[in-house]
Amino acid sequence: MPMVAYNRGGVEYIPEFLMEIDDKKCIGCGRCYKVCGRDVMTLKGVTDEGMVVELDDEDYEDDIERRVMVMAEPDNCIGCGACNRVCPTDCQTHATLD
Repeated sequence: MPMVAYNRGGVEYIPEFLMEIDDKKCIGCGRCYKVCGRDVMTLKGVTDEGMVVELDDEDYEDDIERRVMVMAEPDNCIGCGACNRVCPTDCQTHATLD
C-alpha cells in the first residue's frame, strides 16, 4: 500500500516522489529548482562529450555545452509534485513509495 499524506485542510493524497531526471530532455531552465524549497536538485553542466560536471569545475568550463538539473538530495523530496508541474519538457519521473 502506498504512503498516504494529508494537506493542510486534511485532504488525503498519495505523494509521488522525484525518482529521476532525464538529462537528454532537461533544458536546465531551473523552474523546478525555483519551486522546490528542499534542495532536492542542483544545476550542473554537460560537456561536449556528454559528461555531467560541476559548473564551476575549471577543468571543464570551456567544454560545457548546456546545463541540466540533477538530483542532489533525493531523500529531501516530500512528493509534492511542484517540480513536475512547472517542467516544460516533462523530463522528470515520479513514483509512489510502496
